[in-house]
Amino acid sequence: MPTISRFYGILVRMFYDDKHGPHFHVVYAEYRAIVSIEDGSILAGDLPNRAYQLVLEWLALHRAELKTNWENARKKKPLTEIAPLK
Repeated sequence: MPTISRFYGILVRMFYDDKHGPHFHVVYAEYRAIVSIEDGSILAGDLPNRAYQLVLEWLALHRAELKTNWENARKKKPLTEIAPLK
């Protein structure tokens, strides 16, 4: 699964999976979560609150890029790296 961004120990990954709709995967230490691109809700898994807040902040800044990557993943095209949260 390609890593499309990393910041503060958080890895953001994406690949196409139709069962959850537009989403991305987050890995933080031993935590794993699937996060909705549309509303930022956690669809599966769990994250500590502080990591989740950072992911939501990053999502708000990069939602359009994530949607583009989602469409590319659906078409089996390469994904674009997205700037980290600073």
